[in-house]
Amino acid sequence: MIKVGIVGATGYTGAELLRLLAVHPEAQVTVITSRSEEGRPVADLYPSLRGISDLKFSQPDVDLLAQCDAVFFATPHGVAQGMVASILERGVKVIDLSADFRIRDVPTWESWYGQTHGAPELISQAVYGLPELNREAIASASLIACPGCYPTSVQLGFLPLMEAGCIDLNDLIANSASGVSGAGRQASIGALHAEVSDSLL
Repeated sequence: MIKVGIVGATGYTGAELLRLLAVHPEAQVTVITSRSEEGRPVADLYPSLRGISDLKFSQPDVDLLAQCDAVFFATPHGVAQGMVASILERGVKVIDLSADFRIRDVPTWESWYGQTHGAPELISQAVYGLPELNREAIASASLIACPGCYPTSVQLGFLPLMEAGCIDLNDLIANSASGVSGAGRQASIGALHAEVSDSLL
């Protein structure tokens, strides 16, 4: 049984991860963190997990997370950078679902996310976490940087065509769109249904 920690489990990504792991036969979620919901039972926030999880949210704590075999970060960009090194030093695998380690070029990351990268020394050891491309490398990696929804959909769509050699690599177009849930769970005017309904930006 693999002991799993989830950092930032109150957003949509963390909630879906918790739902999947709660019924996984080889995984047991032992730590679940949220700064804003500390002490609150998980089942109070997610009634669908009543009778499945009796965990309570706790503050992110490296010593507690180090008791896990693997730790997922389901946090906004910039958060994982501050904790990953300490967790890796304790021999725990890290699977980052945020954008913190998926872009190899630091200036490009900083340009896209508008902040200084907090752990550029870790980027080179991060394995791009798309199993269809990197299954073997992922299996032995200590730090896995998962791609987002857009690159995943684009790469998985094009990959079989590229491997078959039946498309022109200089003339690829990806037309991608997502709903407002892609903006996360925090309230903002730009993600309100009344603001974006019946529109495609």
